[in-house]
Amino acid sequence: QVQLVESGGGLVQAGGSLRLSCAASGRTFSRYVMGWFRQAPGTEREFVASITWGSSTIYLDSVKGRFTITRNNVKSTVYLQMNSLKPEDTAVYYCAAAEFPSKAVGHYDYWGQGTQVTVSS
Repeated sequence: QVQLVESGGGLVQAGGSLRLSCAASGRTFSRYVMGWFRQAPGTEREFVASITWGSSTIYLDSVKGRFTITRNNVKSTVYLQMNSLKPEDTAVYYCAAAEFPSKAVGHYDYWGQGTQVTVSS
């Protein structure tokens, strides 16, 4: 089992920045691919970014150049630095863990409880 706890969400104006953190506990953190997803009201949960054990990254096209995913295997924590935020980035953001790289929700085995990000115009 892997337990994931997100933090760092909040309310920010358009153009601002936030950094989300996800602390993991349980099984060896470094063996997992870590991902960030988001879900806005009335929409399906969508992939935002992922990072492998070797720090290879994948991003949703609409966040490329604005968001950066990193991980610290010593601290068992993954981060999502979000810059130049837009109102359309408003959503609940979830951290998740998978055994292999994927953009599919169903391929992630463990999920955090989510943290709200609201971007005002």
